[in-house]
Amino acid sequence: MAEVIQKKKKNEPDGFDRFNRVSKPTNVVLNIVFAIMALACVIPVLLVVAISFSAEQSITDYGYRFIPKIFSLEGYTFLLSQGKMIVRALGISLFVTIVGTVIGVLLTTLMGYVLSRPNYKLNGFLTMVVFIPMVFNGGLVSTYFIVSQFLGLKNSVWALILPLAVSSFNVIVCRTFFKTTIPESLVESAKMDGASQLMIFSRIVLPISLPVLATIGLFLCFAYWNDWYQSMLYIDDTKLLSLQALLNQILTNITMLVKNAATIGVTAAEMLAKMPQEAARMAIVVIIVLPIACAYPYFQKYFISGLTVGAVKG
Repeated sequence: MAEVIQKKKKNEPDGFDRFNRVSKPTNVVLNIVFAIMALACVIPVLLVVAISFSAEQSITDYGYRFIPKIFSLEGYTFLLSQGKMIVRALGISLFVTIVGTVIGVLLTTLMGYVLSRPNYKLNGFLTMVVFIPMVFNGGLVSTYFIVSQFLGLKNSVWALILPLAVSSFNVIVCRTFFKTTIPESLVESAKMDGASQLMIFSRIVLPISLPVLATIGLFLCFAYWNDWYQSMLYIDDTKLLSLQALLNQILTNITMLVKNAATIGVTAAEMLAKMPQEAARMAIVVIIVLPIACAYPYFQKYFISGLTVGAVKG
């Protein structure tokens, strides 16, 4: 009898495991809820893809369908015919995303490392300076004045990069990571060997900080790639519009393409007659979403580890 009791006790979870147990009915309900939430995210994407491969006449006659009545590539063909405008906007988006992410990661990690040093005299003051913008925003008017008038960045590609380069949230994440993960003894030993703070940061701290670098890089990459608001505020020159800003203008006013008809050698009437409006819109959405959707799985584990930076550890 004693042996049976001991075996039963061995099979029962101890400590914190007792609080993490989930009964089978609860587990089934949670799986159903998560499945519904996943479908709610995936189904709209599948519908957009289906519409992008539908003929315009099919959309007009039958509406939006997951399985197109008439399969067609006219939406993508139309975008290819607008190659000059689309490629230019794509180039702007790629440049802004790559350069902005590199600059943002560099500035954010530098600020986070400085604020993580316990002996830094201005640590408390600068931490408050970084934290306050998370609670209080300077407002649109003041931001617009600083960027366009004071810095003179209006109609410049840097107006799409610099305003988003540093985020208070990202700085706090870096500060917490460096403070809780980088051993202070490692930094002190490097100082004893004569290493400067810049050398310690570049040769010791960064090589062992891949999770936070990948997380901040992913945050910035998403922000830059999906941003259209900065273009709306600071860009009047259509040659500097990002792909997302171009999409936004197409979604709100399809006639913008007609205004550019002269650049491709056709009249506005001919362009309107041949334009697959709904299919072209959805095709641009697919083109914008596809790179991020393909890149995200490779960064997922770092993304999750970055979200748990500063969590209570057992």
